[in-house]
Amino acid sequence: MDRRNFTKFALSGFALTFMPDTMGKAALPTAPQPLPVPAMPRAAPLPPYAGLLARAKAALDRHAGAVLLRDRVAIADFDAPSKDLRFHVVDLMNGQSSSYLVAHGRGSDPAHSGWLQSFSNEPNSLASSSGAFRTGEMYVGQHGQAMRLAGLDPQNNNAEPRAIVLHGADYVGEDHIAAWGKCGRSEGCFAVAPHMLPHLLGLLGTGRLLYADKIGAG
Repeated sequence: MDRRNFTKFALSGFALTFMPDTMGKAALPTAPQPLPVPAMPRAAPLPPYAGLLARAKAALDRHAGAVLLRDRVAIADFDAPSKDLRFHVVDLMNGQSSSYLVAHGRGSDPAHSGWLQSFSNEPNSLASSSGAFRTGEMYVGQHGQAMRLAGLDPQNNNAEPRAIVLHGADYVGEDHIAAWGKCGRSEGCFAVAPHMLPHLLGLLGTGRLLYADKIGAG
């Protein structure tokens, strides 16, 4: 190599040592960056009556010949105290629900604790019964406007002779709860706030399922 070419090569190498860091780094391969992990959507919390809703759906299948309308069901969740909104009407088409106050029978809560203690199907027991009911015709009786109910299970098949119905009662409502801390008791009927009764009768109509139970019952 002659002196001219040697000098040119040496100067080129000398210049490379003064290249900016960014130029040197640009020539180096970079490690692939991990893609951000998308957040998993949170599942909607189950409603407190989810267990009873599953039982109600099973009852719809069990009593398919007796319950013709399957678009919505009513659930009386007697695990909850009477001061809570524990009567739920669930739309099975879209999952939406609305909730209301409902009383239980005095025979199911002799000490008037506000909690249902037991069920009975016996005449004159004044107790609430559990199981599947079919909503029946509307009529006007001693409680005013009301809806008849037919018991579909062995534990509530005396509902009609016992005159277990859905009706309004003054002892069910926010004012009564504010004064007493609980609703009053029925004689086994599903008693609701009088001002909510027309709305409930319209939602339920004739030929739908009303399911009453207590998951914690023995």
